[in-house]
Amino acid sequence: MLERLGSSLPVVAAPMAGGPTTPDLVVAAAEAGFGGFLAAGYKTPEALAADIEQVRRRTPAYGVNLFAPPVVPVDPAAYAAYRDLLMPLAERYGVELPAAPVEDDDHWQAKVDVLADLAPPVVSFTFGIPEVAVVDVLHRAGCLLVQTVTSAAEARRAAEAGMDGLAVQSSEAGGHWGTLTPATPPSALPLPALVRSVRASVGLPVLAAGGLGTAVDVRAALEAGAEAVVVGTVLLLADEAGTNPGHRAGLTDGRSGHVTTAAFSGRPAGALPNGFLAAYDGRGPLGYPALHHLTSPIRRAAAAAADPEHVNLWAGTGHAHARAAPAEDLPRELLP
Repeated sequence: MLERLGSSLPVVAAPMAGGPTTPDLVVAAAEAGFGGFLAAGYKTPEALAADIEQVRRRTPAYGVNLFAPPVVPVDPAAYAAYRDLLMPLAERYGVELPAAPVEDDDHWQAKVDVLADLAPPVVSFTFGIPEVAVVDVLHRAGCLLVQTVTSAAEARRAAEAGMDGLAVQSSEAGGHWGTLTPATPPSALPLPALVRSVRASVGLPVLAAGGLGTAVDVRAALEAGAEAVVVGTVLLLADEAGTNPGHRAGLTDGRSGHVTTAAFSGRPAGALPNGFLAAYDGRGPLGYPALHHLTSPIRRAAAAAADPEHVNLWAGTGHAHARAAPAEDLPRELLP
């Protein structure tokens, strides 16, 4: 798995959807010996194919991450009530909010077709375990398959589905927590304990993710049984990252804390506190991607204005260790 990702070091760059992960970031990771994943989430199939072509012209070793079904349906009445709550903020930014829930699957089948055609070395899945037909077609294309899991029970399901490896993600991670059951998430274990629990249940190789900010954190995950760690938050300020101005501002203005919230997207996700969460955390329903699409216009406008108070400041518990630098420099600081 590490060889296919281009990792001679036990560190891998995470797929961060929504802008932070760029082809340049993945290539810089590969050239520095720690490899990385492209993020397919929120991209059109055509944009995903273009990103893959950019990367594979420069390196043969990389991975691609897909958001897999199922969606989390939203209650229409709860959606309407949350939309009403958000309307004053939408008016402040001069944006329109979707009147009805948008329940799409992020172009799932079309993206699977792109990957079956272009055959990246590694494909990982988050939010759901793909059906047997998808596993078979990507295996026939030569892809090694990795499932994001957040508990030993999910790891067993992934192994039964034919996965080749696991990305074991704790609730300390930034961005979406990849639990398969967002309405009833698993117990929030520290990453080393979660890795040990998974390794005791399943024999698949493990990439460990969540809250990694220091060499001590990385050593603990490796000693717990991970083959390598996956880092995202510490790369958000990298020169090659596409992190938006509002997000960058929130990471550098000295704020502290870590919140697991569904207020932005309708799925649990790790973020830094800000004005949006102070006003709306806990007030919206579960419902992904409906809430993602509902809040997106506000978040895009705030990001363009470099306003950290109304963007999703995805970040893990190691966010204090993020800094601006060439990507190649950052993971090396985490090596035990």
